[in-house]
Amino acid sequence: MLLIAFMSINISNAQNGKRFLLKGAALTDTYIKDSLKVDRVKRLTVAFYNLENLFDTINDLKKNDEASPIMEYKGNKSVVYWKKVNNMARVLAQIGTTSVYKTSPAVIGVAEIENRAVLEDVIKTDYLKNKKYGIIHFESPDWRGIDVALLYRKKYFTPISFKSITLPLKNADGKDIKTRDQLVVTGILDGEMVAFIVNHWPSRRGGEAKSRPTREKAAALNVKIIDSLKQDFPKIKVITMGDLNDDPTNTSVKNILKAVSLKHTAEDLKINGSKTPYVFNPFNDIGKNEGTLGYRDSYNLFDQIMFTPNFLNKDYSNYQFEKAAIFKPKYMMNKRGRYKGYPKRSWSGGNFTGGFSDHYPTYIYLVKKAIK
Repeated sequence: MLLIAFMSINISNAQNGKRFLLKGAALTDTYIKDSLKVDRVKRLTVAFYNLENLFDTINDLKKNDEASPIMEYKGNKSVVYWKKVNNMARVLAQIGTTSVYKTSPAVIGVAEIENRAVLEDVIKTDYLKNKKYGIIHFESPDWRGIDVALLYRKKYFTPISFKSITLPLKNADGKDIKTRDQLVVTGILDGEMVAFIVNHWPSRRGGEAKSRPTREKAAALNVKIIDSLKQDFPKIKVITMGDLNDDPTNTSVKNILKAVSLKHTAEDLKINGSKTPYVFNPFNDIGKNEGTLGYRDSYNLFDQIMFTPNFLNKDYSNYQFEKAAIFKPKYMMNKRGRYKGYPKRSWSGGNFTGGFSDHYPTYIYLVKKAIK
C-alpha cells in the first residue's frame, strides 16, 4: 500500500448528476453542457505545460546539465536564457485566457525544468509578478537533470501537503533507470480539497513498443497514488496531468490508468473490468488531427489533464469540469514550411530560435456557482 500522509479536512461531496455533451464543439475543445442556470459563475483554469529544457546557465556538478541546449550554445547564454524565461512566462500567463476571460491559471503543472531557481525567475517576470504564484518543486533523479513542479496562485490554492514519489524502474541488466518523480500536492482550491499529480512519464527512447512497459509502470504508480488518496479521503477530488509520452489511446492511459472518454460506453468500462469510470480523460475527445506536439509529420497528444468522476457532478456549489482544450495561439506556431502549425520550439540545431516549446500547453476550466 502506498501511504501518503495528509492533514484531515472535512469537505462535503457533490451529488451525482447526469452528463450532457454539447454538440458541435470545436475540435480542440471538449465541453460539458451544464445545468447551471445562474447569471454569475466562478471559473478557474488548471493547466499543464512542458517548458522544453528550461535550464539556467550555471553548471551544476551534480547533474548532466552540460548536455542541455543552453549549455551547448556558443553565443551569449545569459541573453538567451532571459529570452527563454520571458517567453515561458508570457505563455503561462495567457493559458486559457480569452478576450472576455482574462484570468491566468490558478494551478499549472510544468515539466522539463532544471531546478526551482528557473521557476523563481519565471514568476518574477513582468508577465507574472503580480499574479503571486507559489512553487512546489523537488529535485528528481532524472538522468537529464529535469524535474516537474507545480505553480499555484496563492489567492486560489493553499497547499497542505506535498510529496515527490519515485518511479522505480530497471533496465534489462538490472540497473536503475533514472527518470522523473511524480509530484503529489494536496490542498484547498478555493474552499475544496483537491489533489494534483504532476507527471512526466518516461520517454519513447528506443521505440514506442520497447519503452512501453516503463510508461505502463508510471501509470500503475498513478493508480496507487490515487487509490491511496481516496482511501484516506474518500471524497477528495484528484487531477492528474502531465507529459505522458503516450496518447490517450495507448495502453498506459487507457488500460492501466483506466482513463475513459467523456463519451464512454458500457463496453469501454467492461474492457477495464469496472462498472464506473476511474478517471475521465477529456483529451480523448479531441479531434484526430489535433495534438500538443508534432513528430514525423503527425501529431501526438502527450500532454493531458485527467480527473476523478466527482468533477462531473450536478452540484455546482462545488467546482465541476466545464471544458478542456489545447492552448495554441498563432504566435506559438511555426507559420510556414514542413512544420507549419507545429509548436515553435526554443531550440533547433544548437541555436535558440526565439520560440517557446516543442509542446503546446493544455488546460481545463472548472466552474461553480458564484455567491451573490
